[in-house]
Amino acid sequence: MSTASPMTAAGTRPVRIVYFAWVRERVGLPEETLDIPAELGTIADLVRWLKARGEGYEAAFADEKIVRAALDHVHAKPQARLGQAREIAFFPPMTGG
Repeated sequence: MSTASPMTAAGTRPVRIVYFAWVRERVGLPEETLDIPAELGTIADLVRWLKARGEGYEAAFADEKIVRAALDHVHAKPQARLGQAREIAFFPPMTGG
């Protein structure tokens, strides 16, 4: 059994995108499954692609440097390769004490 994500005829693959806190509020969705283009190589590429989807996404990712991401539940930097990640989560910086 293959664990690779299926590619569609159009050169896309389905990925579950999850949004948390104010990122979710600005996008207007808690999560969605999107067919992302195969040429999106990094988290930064995905963020730029998402921003082009509309005003809510543009507002959520207005300052790309502060939104954090996780690939399949593992924190990742903007330059991280998407690889075959099945879930990508976006969230604001966390503070604690």
